[in-house]
Amino acid sequence: MSRIAARFAALAAEGRGALIPFLEAGDPDLDTAAALLAGMPAHGADLIEIGMPFTDPMADGPIIQAAAVRGLKAGATIDNTLAMVRRFRDGDDATPVILMGYLNPIESYGPARFCAAAAAAGIDGLIVVDLPPEEADLLAGPAAQNGLDIIRLVAPTTAAGRLPLVLRGASGFVYYVSITGITGTRSASEADLAQALPLLRAATDLPIAIGFGVRTPEQAAGAVRVADAAVVASALIQTLAASLDPQGRAAPGTVGRVLDQVADLARGVRSARLTETFA
Repeated sequence: MSRIAARFAALAAEGRGALIPFLEAGDPDLDTAAALLAGMPAHGADLIEIGMPFTDPMADGPIIQAAAVRGLKAGATIDNTLAMVRRFRDGDDATPVILMGYLNPIESYGPARFCAAAAAAGIDGLIVVDLPPEEADLLAGPAAQNGLDIIRLVAPTTAAGRLPLVLRGASGFVYYVSITGITGTRSASEADLAQALPLLRAATDLPIAIGFGVRTPEQAAGAVRVADAAVVASALIQTLAASLDPQGRAAPGTVGRVLDQVADLARGVRSARLTETFA
């Protein structure tokens, strides 16, 4: 059983949803990103998503775009991102780690070489935002050979008739993009999510994570009341950015402020279904 499947199975047995916080590799520097990664599990992260900086992050809003720029300026590459995960694995062999990125750097690196290196570093799954299902064979074979889950994105505009194609070969979990548009711009209501999720539940047995627009502990709690996980990205990056000094460097409190926010989000997620029990 993969780390991702094992973690979701354990959480289902506990009767609670998952928190999946996001960090951008190299943002605002390599050491700070590594410290955030190392600290997230103890502050309530159930799985962790790491963004691989790219010059044209088309699905991301200005907050994560700026994080990608900072990461690139700090020297983030695929190789040192994977090295960061290898160091993380020295102290944590249980928390699933997912890489989120775009196809161009993976193609440049070589899909087979990339999947082998990612698996060797301790990566569990891949989210490739701009890889359409029709072209998924590019990664499907190398990922399967290396035990990597391919996590598919489903949007509110995904037609029911297209779901079987989108979900073919998916594993780990399904990422439901809760809004139409880019990250960090607006949020879907819990009522909207409750209406949208049954169609997706009928199409897959995989856990469903909700992202794009989940910013507060209350929104994260709402997400796991209708789905299996909440992904929080822009809100954490915004906190990090606000903590930087005028030169864009990490301040003494940067890591602590972001990890405190992760802990607040985790409390929201972990209490979400308790309110259902006692309602």
